[in-house]
Amino acid sequence: MVTDPITSTTNPRIKALVRLRDRRERDSTGRFVIEGYRELSRAIQAAIRIETLYVCPALYLGDNEAALVDGAQRCGAEIVAVTEEPFRKASYRERPEGLLAVAPRFGTGVDRIPVSGNPLVLVAESIEKPGNLGTMLRTAEAAGASGVIVADPTTDPFNPNVVRASLGTLFTVPLAVTDSSAAVAHLRTTGIRILAATPAGTEAYYAVDMTGPVAVVIGSEQYGLSHVWLDAADAVVEIPMPGSVDSLNAAMAAGILLFEALRQRA
Repeated sequence: MVTDPITSTTNPRIKALVRLRDRRERDSTGRFVIEGYRELSRAIQAAIRIETLYVCPALYLGDNEAALVDGAQRCGAEIVAVTEEPFRKASYRERPEGLLAVAPRFGTGVDRIPVSGNPLVLVAESIEKPGNLGTMLRTAEAAGASGVIVADPTTDPFNPNVVRASLGTLFTVPLAVTDSSAAVAHLRTTGIRILAATPAGTEAYYAVDMTGPVAVVIGSEQYGLSHVWLDAADAVVEIPMPGSVDSLNAAMAAGILLFEALRQRA
């Protein structure tokens, strides 16, 4: 552990952490930020390599942080102490928890998605809001999904707000990032049926068989699904909405379909 804490907001390490808010910086360095106790716990459990862990004990919220720091250090992380003011400058949160790490981005090829057994896959096409993408990852993990494919990404899955909204499930649910055509080809060759969800669907989602290998596909908040998915779909489903609105939040729609698949499989 670095014995002398960082005390200045203009320290080069603090400036480097702030720059990682920018996607271009994450792309050029191949690194991203993980902040928070739960997020870091899941990252360490998933054997994500932590390069550097910045700690500010004055901001800890509980009694378990020291054990997490020790675990990260045993796994090879450099531990750097930071006083409160520079930590708050580097933090991505209004209420920081005193734990902020830098990690190299991991691979996101489609081969990471399990295809054996009876896979249940969530496909998120061109999701724009980091909070929605993070929530979709969290929901997929909660529903026991086999993996998540981020197709034609608009939001960087390594955005700190995705990491936060996912509560660290970015590290525990298999993730692939690719274009829609490649994702369709992968699902076709592995025998996974494609269920495209759209307000203009021809069948209610609960009337479609989801007990076999299936991919639930959700489109962007503004434009919905592209024709790549609509043309490739084995079924085009809708969520009936008798109220006055005609669309749902993308993450909520994903949750409804995933948990219907879970209900059918049970």
